[in-house]
Amino acid sequence: MKKTKCYKFKEVDLVGLRELALKVKSQTGFRLRYGGLLTLLRTDVDEKLVHTLVQFYDPSFRCFTFPDFQLVPTLEAYSNLVGLPIAEKTPFTGPGTSLTPLVIAKDLYLKTSDVSNHLITKSHIRGFTSKYLLDQANLGTTRQDALEAILALLIYGLILFPNLDNFVDMNAIEIFHSKNPVPTLLADTYHAIHDRTLKGRGYILCCTSLLYRWFISHLPSSFHDNSENWSYSQRIMALTPNEVVWLTPAAQ
Repeated sequence: MKKTKCYKFKEVDLVGLRELALKVKSQTGFRLRYGGLLTLLRTDVDEKLVHTLVQFYDPSFRCFTFPDFQLVPTLEAYSNLVGLPIAEKTPFTGPGTSLTPLVIAKDLYLKTSDVSNHLITKSHIRGFTSKYLLDQANLGTTRQDALEAILALLIYGLILFPNLDNFVDMNAIEIFHSKNPVPTLLADTYHAIHDRTLKGRGYILCCTSLLYRWFISHLPSSFHDNSENWSYSQRIMALTPNEVVWLTPAAQ
């Protein structure tokens, strides 16, 4: 492996989101409406392993190249892990003008006036503070469908499509509204890793928990048996094609 490059990943305080998730009355119902978002929320990412994985990214072939095999995230794999289908429509290509406060309010089961009053601009980007959304979801009078919708949007804005700290931007809101996040998730992953690899350092802004779950889904159980006290890079380099798990499991 080449000289180790230094990357950083977005750190998100998940305590408030995980506490809110405990208020979801039907895990099955939430999964039917929003896919496997709660699984991603509960994922404790081993950042050291993800950092090691990114070292193997090959910008020439746009995949992760190891001594005896290659791995590449696909739409199908991400769809399985997120637990959401790939919609047959144009994926998100950038902020549009279709989302009025009325549309957003309907998605979140909130009052249009509340949405209008709390949509703010931060660093030239429109969106909600995570505090406002958490406060709305935690109100004692909040309906279960509103709580779940707000929780799902928070996961979109802070975990799936992280950007500014403690802020859910309009891009995440539009993708949430489209109900078609998978193509953008995959594109974000490739763009972030490819761009940082070319620069050799910096923040990789993508859904780290999804990238992590994708990678560990391909690792054999023996990978975690580190009796010889090898580093992650040594263990990855020692993997053979016969040991790799080639089928990606569905979301839980």
